[in-house]
Amino acid sequence: MENKVSVWDLLQRSRNFDHAALLISNNRLDKHSKYELIWGAGTKQIFSEPSELEGFGGWALGKINYAFKSQKYFRVTQQKSSESNQGHFEFFEPEELVVVPSLKRNQVNYSRESSIESQIPIEFLCATTQAKYLETVEQIKECIKNGVFYEMNYCIQYFTKLNIDPYDWFFRLNEAAPSPFAAFYKSNGLYIFCASPERFLQKTGDQLLSQPIKGTRKRNPQRDQEDREELRNHSKDRAENVMIVDLVRNDLSMVSKVGTVDVLELCEIYTFSHVHQMISTVISEVEVGIGFGDILEATFPMGSMTGAPKIEVMKHIDALEDFTRTGYSGSLGYWVNGNFDLNVVIRGYEYSNNNLSYSVGGAITFDSIAQQEWDECQTKASTVRSVYASNL
Repeated sequence: MENKVSVWDLLQRSRNFDHAALLISNNRLDKHSKYELIWGAGTKQIFSEPSELEGFGGWALGKINYAFKSQKYFRVTQQKSSESNQGHFEFFEPEELVVVPSLKRNQVNYSRESSIESQIPIEFLCATTQAKYLETVEQIKECIKNGVFYEMNYCIQYFTKLNIDPYDWFFRLNEAAPSPFAAFYKSNGLYIFCASPERFLQKTGDQLLSQPIKGTRKRNPQRDQEDREELRNHSKDRAENVMIVDLVRNDLSMVSKVGTVDVLELCEIYTFSHVHQMISTVISEVEVGIGFGDILEATFPMGSMTGAPKIEVMKHIDALEDFTRTGYSGSLGYWVNGNFDLNVVIRGYEYSNNNLSYSVGGAITFDSIAQQEWDECQTKASTVRSVYASNL
């Protein structure tokens, strides 16, 4: 009988390396996914630009920070003074590698025998006051009224100084909210980890596939069917989802053969451990001669975390948000022999030098009510924090 691969044991092995990554699907049935678990640690080589991966036939695990939009590949050159152009794209070929295909998902052990207890009180501060948030929402709505853009994903950040064990924090996060694109990434002293439900972009052979999410409902198992139908028929959520689908179609058209961009699913409802999500699926066939850097320039960052039209709205995100997006709303994922699968980094934490932070946000449209948007951010923030409430 074959021994199961232990998620907790792999996290412990990660402590011995400067670089490590763990990508897990948590037994979520996904007809597009090929792997239940991928873990890699140690560095044979590091790729700092997409072009360096072209022609590489092995495995590479990595991150793409949101701020990578400002590097030389991208049409958006505006950036905050606190941003640099270094380290925002980083993939590494691991010295040690464990891969479990989706068909063998029952060979992964997601439990552990003991837990790490901590009684440290935590107080997160928000980089944006409520008054500033409400004022900014009105500014965004004025831009929409004047036709500058149609929708903006406006985010705020919470932060604190705290000495944590990031391996334990990720494990508990994954226990509390098992998600199909959960990921843990370690690069020297920086940690990014998340319980993400969202795929940004996958390439399999010549096919590109994107699955944007817009529309969320907190799950009440006693009302699953009713809540799914309410979300499915909610006009505002559907309008936001369709708007992002149009954006994704436009992005993919820049690097795809004419006539191959197609919507496989529009506003489908998926149910996860804690929420229902409205997800659409868009595919295309990549044009001959198009490389990884070309694909990222056309599609990154994902429209679900920016708004529409993307280029204009990103300039306003830089100007209006009170923090610099780094790992948050970027991607974690893998590359193997020209194929890749990348998530959207949401519902997670960034940790470095005792600095712990997480970010939340939502789509602002002309119909948005500022106080309701603020309240929704507080709900999302409390949900992220509540994962650790029992032991912290």
